[in-house]
Amino acid sequence: MEDAAAATFRPTWQQALGRGLYLGSLAAIGVLIVTAVLTSPGLVWVAALAGPTAAGGLIGVFMGRFTGTQISARGIRTVSVFNGGIATWNEVVDLRAERRGGRTVVSVYLDSGASVQLQAPYSGGLFAADPKFEGKMFALSHLWRSHRFGGLSG
Repeated sequence: MEDAAAATFRPTWQQALGRGLYLGSLAAIGVLIVTAVLTSPGLVWVAALAGPTAAGGLIGVFMGRFTGTQISARGIRTVSVFNGGIATWNEVVDLRAERRGGRTVVSVYLDSGASVQLQAPYSGGLFAADPKFEGKMFALSHLWRSHRFGGLSG
């Protein structure tokens, strides 16, 4: 039986919307190129650009509910639509916030030498901003230290 999660971190709805709009815009560019080759300019071009972008935004918000990080007595579990994994507390040697591209993300360093970037929390510009990132990072750090060095049951 899976133990209860002490904390769960998911992208904010703005972050999920932003990611969906970004991916939808990339798809829209491809659809627009195909449409431009096959048809003449008009409303079809507008639909080819707006349709995938709007659909991507909606899909992003929906998929954001299935993406995140769960902290439990067993360890840190990353949850994603396409993959996921778990690192037990005795495997985690460090947990820190790092700049990657235009974002501040949480990286978990394992005793094997590998590092894993968590799906959430993260913060960046525009839609990727998370005003509560510092508090979430503090909570993650506290939970890691409590499980790693004692203080919490489990």
